[in-house]
Amino acid sequence: MDAIDLTLVDLLRTNARLSYAELARQVGLSAPAVHERVGKLENSGVLRGYRADVEPEAVGLGVTALIGIVEDSAAGTDDVLAAFRNMPEIESCYFMAGVESFLLKARVGTIAELEQLIVRLNRTPGVASTRTGIALSTKWENRPRPVSPPAS
Repeated sequence: MDAIDLTLVDLLRTNARLSYAELARQVGLSAPAVHERVGKLENSGVLRGYRADVEPEAVGLGVTALIGIVEDSAAGTDDVLAAFRNMPEIESCYFMAGVESFLLKARVGTIAELEQLIVRLNRTPGVASTRTGIALSTKWENRPRPVSPPAS
């Protein structure tokens, strides 16, 4: 990736709806050249997708929880991950260093729904224990950070 590709990634992270013409204007290339570059970034897996950034409360998901998972020492990690993938409440899953093997970000509509999720997690084979924190508010998330050019 060169500096133009990095700039395109930054622009698309900030606003994925920018037209090829607008992207081209901002990086100083033609729209067809930008289209080709963006296609290469998509095909190589750098750009993984385009999503709408939705206000969770507006769609009934007003409770955000961060859930630490301690994995059972005899657990099969792939099986545990497969179980997590089948729980649509879980938005993100991070493999962690330390006591907790995973940190999950979950969104639900109510505390009762969170309780049901935690019960399901604790009943999941391979989960030894959970530790849950509830976010009181979200100050920011998914903030695009400028991509630094690779060191020469």
